[in-house]
Amino acid sequence: MSNNFNFEADIAAKKILVTREFNAPVEKVWRAYTEPELLAKWIAPKPWTIEKHTLELVIGGVSKYAMVSPEGQVHWMYDEFTAIDPGKAIATMGVFCDADGNPNLEGPKSYTETKFIPIDSNRSRVEAIHLFDSEETIKWFVEGGFKEGTAFAFAQLDEALAAL
Repeated sequence: MSNNFNFEADIAAKKILVTREFNAPVEKVWRAYTEPELLAKWIAPKPWTIEKHTLELVIGGVSKYAMVSPEGQVHWMYDEFTAIDPGKAIATMGVFCDADGNPNLEGPKSYTETKFIPIDSNRSRVEAIHLFDSEETIKWFVEGGFKEGTAFAFAQLDEALAAL
């Protein structure tokens, strides 16, 4: 069954729209996005891994983790939850952070609203709108392989969902 992956970047509007279907009900996809042990199974492109992940799923709460390469390269990620509709939608403000979890608010920022939509009882669609703080930031994401990385992560999410 097709996963209907769609990635539309609009540089002038500083916006990326991503949609993807999954062979799993919304409840499982929601869990994969909101439970640290499940998120760690798919969010980093293999062979990278996730370490030191914390997640507080409340408005104002934060998800922080380190993406670590096999060579030891580390990228610290920080997402603050700005809106939550349990089982239906999450909104975040994302930045990089340091090893102590301090966000780099002077660096690139993204604002993401992710919706979880049932297609039928056993399938769902994720729709994510990513808004960026500048044209420079969206270009950095687009030219840096965000589309390919997202497609790869979603393929890993398919595997994680099949194991649930």
